[in-house]
Amino acid sequence: MSFTSWYRKAALALAWICSLIAAPARASFLSGDALDTAADWIAIVVLIIVPVVVIVVFWLVHVLPERIAEKRHHPQAPAIQTLCLLSLFFGGLLWPLAWLWAFTKPVAYRVAYGTDKSDLWHLEMGEKAKAGMLLKDELAHLRAELDTMEARGALPPSLRQLRADLLQLAATHAATSAALPAEAPAPRAGDRA
Repeated sequence: MSFTSWYRKAALALAWICSLIAAPARASFLSGDALDTAADWIAIVVLIIVPVVVIVVFWLVHVLPERIAEKRHHPQAPAIQTLCLLSLFFGGLLWPLAWLWAFTKPVAYRVAYGTDKSDLWHLEMGEKAKAGMLLKDELAHLRAELDTMEARGALPPSLRQLRADLLQLAATHAATSAALPAEAPAPRAGDRA
């Protein structure tokens, strides 16, 4: 018996067994009213739920640059927000520009105004300073930025008031630390009383 004749007989036997086992083919696993009900629910999902989900996801993705700019205290956050809204109406064409703008450092803004943070950041840091939650280095940095902005003449009234409050806070802190008596050094272990 040759290999090809054996191969043919095995293939015919396998085909005969498969034809006995195979059930009649159906186009759907549902039939009758169940098929109509399933089709109705699929239509509702495709026509109502999917468009709503797509619109919500599209909107959430388009406000990401705005949220990033607010988180990073970008001084041009309102302009980035406007660009995000315009991008919604232009089908997302302006969105990459808003994304890039939110992640760039505002170098020209720093040259013009002396800072690369928004006024809201300065006010938040001022509140932390008044509450005593800032480190000396952070407080010095905040004062230096406000002084630089004052020297350039670009200090808005709210930040001018914050600068005056910080100067008054520093004067009060210096006066209270000068009024405290100097503490005597603690005796060492080898010293006798």
